[in-house]
Amino acid sequence: MGRPSKYSDEFRWDAVTLVRSTGRTVESVAVELGVNRETLRTWVRRSEQADTASGGLGADERAELARLRKAEKEWQLEREILRRAAQYFAKEMK
Repeated sequence: MGRPSKYSDEFRWDAVTLVRSTGRTVESVAVELGVNRETLRTWVRRSEQADTASGGLGADERAELARLRKAEKEWQLEREILRRAAQYFAKEMK
């Protein structure tokens, strides 16, 4: 097993985001952050592979998708409850 990295996961994520969102080269970002350019290039490549494996969605997008799916389930449950209540009261009116 290799030695632990001296860079935190948050630092890596921020560095990769800086490369991807600004359109700057890996080399210029690496120089600015004081990281070896090949190390940063590896982080970017791994991030792209992870996004491809997860359907092309970033971490924020996956979290938003999970939140929306949960909300949709709640709305469907509420709709079903209202549908059953309407049927019940329709029978009472007859």
